[in-house]
Amino acid sequence: MNSKQNLPQSHGDTENNKILRNLINRNVLLGMASNYKITMVLRLNIEFGFSLCLRDSVVEVYAICAEDFKKAKNQTSFLSKLILLILQPWAGLKFGFIKEKSPTLIGVDITSTSIKMVAFSRDANGQYQLDAYVISPIANLAMTDGNVADLEKVSDAISVAWKLLGSRKKRVALALPSAAVISKKVSLPADLSEDDMALQVEAEANQYIPFSLDEVNIDFQVLGPTAKNKEDVDVLIVAARKEKIEDRVAVAEGAGLDVVVMDVENYATEAAYSLLAKQLPDHGQEQTVVVVDIGASTMHIHVMHDCQTVYSREQNVGGDQLTQQIQTHFAMSAQEAELAKRQGNLPDTYLSEVLPAFVQNLAMEVARAVQFFLSSSQYHQVDHILLAGGCASIAGLDNAVQSRTNVHTLIANPFNSMRMSAKIKTQQAALDAPALLIACGLAMRSEVPL
Repeated sequence: MNSKQNLPQSHGDTENNKILRNLINRNVLLGMASNYKITMVLRLNIEFGFSLCLRDSVVEVYAICAEDFKKAKNQTSFLSKLILLILQPWAGLKFGFIKEKSPTLIGVDITSTSIKMVAFSRDANGQYQLDAYVISPIANLAMTDGNVADLEKVSDAISVAWKLLGSRKKRVALALPSAAVISKKVSLPADLSEDDMALQVEAEANQYIPFSLDEVNIDFQVLGPTAKNKEDVDVLIVAARKEKIEDRVAVAEGAGLDVVVMDVENYATEAAYSLLAKQLPDHGQEQTVVVVDIGASTMHIHVMHDCQTVYSREQNVGGDQLTQQIQTHFAMSAQEAELAKRQGNLPDTYLSEVLPAFVQNLAMEVARAVQFFLSSSQYHQVDHILLAGGCASIAGLDNAVQSRTNVHTLIANPFNSMRMSAKIKTQQAALDAPALLIACGLAMRSEVPL
């Protein structure tokens, strides 16, 4: 497509038409920025072209390649490429009739005990509002060790959760457990083209991945210049077995949802940390913060320094141990103990005979994790501990951890300082917030409008 070719005049030409036509003729359109909310309505006519409706203003761009369109085997694909070709030169230019807004996805965290969903919206300044969230139970053993064990049961649980969420959005972001992902940071020449970079990444990945490359999906992200050699860049390579990804996509699609992003739980936590940092002095700048996410069976340790991840580790300890103690102490089945724990429907002696021992044991495990980090890294102190996950809201855990570690300890609240929809119960949201850290990080992943 020759962008310097003159475009035919439109009927009832407006000032916006003239601006756009002049920009195209001068070949200076710089690409539409991905955070602009564009509502596109396409009206195609082989003789007269097509029009794009940008919010309330209509600008007409006449197709100057109608013959190519007629010859195209796949006219839909051709048309999509044509739209992108015209829109791509716009990025960076701001027009008064385009309102900035970033569409967001529903963050879906699939755990062994529940489906957690979070839906945000963003205003023109990029500020988040909590529109809806849900924590919905999942059938026992439908998920085992982070893997989908029963596709139908997990899909049904996601469907129920989405209906409870009450959102019209169907585009979602999911995450793989960190244990299911192989990641490696390598240094590559900064002057490589995108295609050459991809080839080099594949060659590097072949050295570290213990599977055939045909069995894995590989992605990479350029992190920036390397510290020691400015002519190289650090590149993060991430790989996961295709079957792990396909299972998660299948259960979401079975519930009628559209998977747009497949993330990793560690990276989702890192994304959500930008929300948690608002709880800290100076937003965590130049501080070392340990985020402890305590799930049903695993405690995830994430250490952030100056808002960057510097350390991560997992330990096999979590809320399932409390369930087992309840089961043993009160002669309940596993299902009865879990249900009683969730509903708070436990005998009076629970608070004096069962919970204190579990809290102290968990605090000791956190203290050990912090000490292990300090002894195996260049860092000599921890400034804050943030407790997240389903166990974080257990009464007295924050005080027990602070007493054991002598480190200022807070309950993580990603909704802190966030505007909330009128239908959100603020007090309940504060109680549920620590368990929604990964779902929040996933919900922060914006889709790119076409």
